[in-house]
Amino acid sequence: MHICWLLPCVLGIPCLWPGFAVAGDSSRETAEKWADSHWRVKRGWVWNQFFVPEEMNGSYHIGRLRSDLDNGNNSFQYKLWGDGAGSLFTIDNRTGTFVIQVTASDADDPTSGNNARLLYSLRQGQAYFSVEPTTGVIRISSKTDRELQDEYWVIIQAKDMIGQPGALSGTTSVLIKLSDINDNKPVFKESFYRLTVSESAPIGTSIGKIMAYDSDIGENAEMDYSIEEDDSKTFDIITDNETQEGIVILKKKVDFEHQSHYGIRAKVRNRHVDKELLIYHADASTTFIKVRVEDEDEPPIFLLPTYIFEILEENPHGAFVGTVSAIDPDQRKSPITYSITGSKEFTISDNGTIIVTSTLDREINAWYNLSVTATERYNVQQISSVPVYVQVLNVNDHAPEFSEYYETYVCEDADSGQVIQTISAVDRDESIEDHHFYFTLSAEDTNNSSFTIRDNQDNTATILTNRSGFSLQEEPNFFITILIADNGIPSLTSTNILTIHVCDCDDSGNTQTCSDKKLVLFLGLRVEVIIAILIFIMVICGFVFLMLALRQQRKQILFPEKGDVFGENIFCYDDEGGGEEDTEAFDIAELRSTTVMRERRARKTTSAEIRSLYRQSLQVGPDSALFRKFILEKLEEADSDPCAPPFDSLQTYAFEGLGSLAGSLSSLGSADTDQDGNFDYLNELGPRFKRLACMFGSAVHSNN
Repeated sequence: MHICWLLPCVLGIPCLWPGFAVAGDSSRETAEKWADSHWRVKRGWVWNQFFVPEEMNGSYHIGRLRSDLDNGNNSFQYKLWGDGAGSLFTIDNRTGTFVIQVTASDADDPTSGNNARLLYSLRQGQAYFSVEPTTGVIRISSKTDRELQDEYWVIIQAKDMIGQPGALSGTTSVLIKLSDINDNKPVFKESFYRLTVSESAPIGTSIGKIMAYDSDIGENAEMDYSIEEDDSKTFDIITDNETQEGIVILKKKVDFEHQSHYGIRAKVRNRHVDKELLIYHADASTTFIKVRVEDEDEPPIFLLPTYIFEILEENPHGAFVGTVSAIDPDQRKSPITYSITGSKEFTISDNGTIIVTSTLDREINAWYNLSVTATERYNVQQISSVPVYVQVLNVNDHAPEFSEYYETYVCEDADSGQVIQTISAVDRDESIEDHHFYFTLSAEDTNNSSFTIRDNQDNTATILTNRSGFSLQEEPNFFITILIADNGIPSLTSTNILTIHVCDCDDSGNTQTCSDKKLVLFLGLRVEVIIAILIFIMVICGFVFLMLALRQQRKQILFPEKGDVFGENIFCYDDEGGGEEDTEAFDIAELRSTTVMRERRARKTTSAEIRSLYRQSLQVGPDSALFRKFILEKLEEADSDPCAPPFDSLQTYAFEGLGSLAGSLSSLGSADTDQDGNFDYLNELGPRFKRLACMFGSAVHSNN
C-alpha cells in the first residue's frame, strides 16, 4: 500500500511538509501515532490518510480533503507536497466545492444516549459528490463536466445511533444541476468553404455565411469572427448575434479580369472569457474560404476620369482638339463607338478623336463642357460617359478701340497746349500679360492737325490743342484720326475718329454750356421729328378712311335697296295684259329714252344676228330691233362691269305688247306651237350665258 500525506494550507499561511513535526512535535513516532485514525485535529489542521490499491493504472480518485475553516467561498487554495506530488499524485486546488446541506430530524430524546445522534452517508452519486457524516453538507468530490452531464441525482441516507447496529435510517434525493463555465472554445464544423461573388456587386454585399459551434451555452457561447489571412484586404466578416453565424461581406470592389479567385482564412473566438479560463482558448479555431469571382458584362471604362483639351480660336473646320479612349473591361473586348452631347461645335470619330465643326471665338465662349458617351458595339445597352472640357485659347484677333463715345469740346479762345480730353481704350482679347495700348495720331493729323496727343503710358492718352484760337463760324467741328495699338503678338492697330466741337464758352472757359445747348437742340429736333411723324400718320389714316367711305358709297349705288328708283328694275305682273286699251302697263317710252341717251358702242364680236326669242306677235308693236339692241348693250355693260352680279344671275327685260294678236307670252303653251326652240344663239352672248346655253341647248336637243 502507498500512503500519501496531504497537507492543506490556508492562503497566506505557510504550509507544513508532511512527515515532519507538527505544533512542536519533532518525532516521527508522534506523527505515526496521529495517523492511526482516518483523521485527527491538531491546532486547526486536519491530517488525512488515504489508501491506494496496488497495480492501479490511469487516473483514480483516492480521496478528498478540506480544511474546517473552508466555508465554500473559494477563498482557500490547496497544494500538494511530498513524495510523488505533481507526478504520481495531483490535486485540484479549488474543487473542494460546497453544494448544499441536508438536515434530518429524529423524534427521540437527543439527551438520551445516541438515539438521536445522526450520521449521514451517500448512497448514490459517490463518483462526483461526497457528504459530511455529521453535518450533511454535500460537496463535489471530483471534476464534473456540464457538456457531458448537466444534472445529477444524489441520494443521502441519515441513520441514528451514529450508524450502529440496530440504527434506524431515512433517505432523501437531491437533484444537482451544473451551471456552465466557458471552458470550451468555438470550433468550425467545416474546414473549407466555397463562396462566389459577382464583380458587379457593390461594397458591403453579403457573399456567404460560415458557422462555428460552441458546447457552452448562453453568454459563454457568444463568438466573434475575423479574417486572419487576406493580403488583398477585400473581405471582412461580421457576426450575426442571433444565429452566431459569420457573414462574409465585400470590403472592396472585385474585378474578374484583374483577379478571379481569392483565398482567405477566418478564425473565431469566444467573446467573453475569464482570465483563469484563457488556457482553454489559447488556440483559436480557423477555416479556409475560397472565393470565386463571377464575370459580368460591364460597361466601357474610360482611361481617364475627365479630359481637358485646349485649342486656339479661329481654327478652321476639322481642326484637331484631342482624343478620348475607352475599353471594354470584359474578356471579349467589344469595339467601342463614341458620341458627343452638349455642343454642336464638335464631333467625334470612331477612334475617339474630337474635331471642331465650326470656327470658335474665345470672346463668345471660352470654355465648352462636353459629354462623350462610349457604347459597346456588341451590346448597345452597355454605355458610359465622361466629361470633356475644351478651353479656347486666345488669338490676338481684336484691335483695341475707344472704351466709350467721347463728346469733346474746345473753346474758341483756347490757348495752345490746353488739355481738352483724356481718352482710354479696351481690347476684347484675353492677354496672359496685362494689356498695354499705344496712342498716336495719323500721319496727316500729325503734320496738319490743330491738336496733338500725349500717350500717358497707362493705357490712357491726353488730347491737347496745338494752336491758339478757334472760330465757331469758320470751323465748328474738327475730326482727328487716332491710332491705337496693343501689345499682342502680332500687334493689332485700330483707327478711331475723334470729333472735336468748337464751343462758345462762358467767361470761365467752361464747355458744359455747349453740351447743354446740344442736348436741348437734340431734344428739340426729336420733338419736331415726332410731331412730323404723327402728322404723317394722321394724313395716311384720313386718306384711308376717305377711300373706304367712297368705296362704300359706290357699293350702295351699284346695289340699291329695294324700293329705290332705278331704271333697270323689273316689274312683275301676274295678270294678263288688257290689249291695246291697257294704258297702265309698263311705259316703253322710258326704255326708249334710256336707249337714246346711251352712247352707241360698236359690238366687239361679229356673231350672227340674234335669233328672236319672242313670238311673232312681238313684231306687232315697238320695233323688235330696238329691244335687241338694248339687250345687247346691257349685256356688254354687264360683261365689262367688275361689280356686276354673279355669273349665274339673270336680268330679264320684257314688254307686253298692247293688243297683241299673239295672245299670252306665257311658256305654258309653247309646247303646242311649232315655234323653233333652238337656243344655240346663247353661246354667242359671252361667258355669262355659257351655263344657260348649255342647259337650254341640251334640253331642246334631247326633246327633239
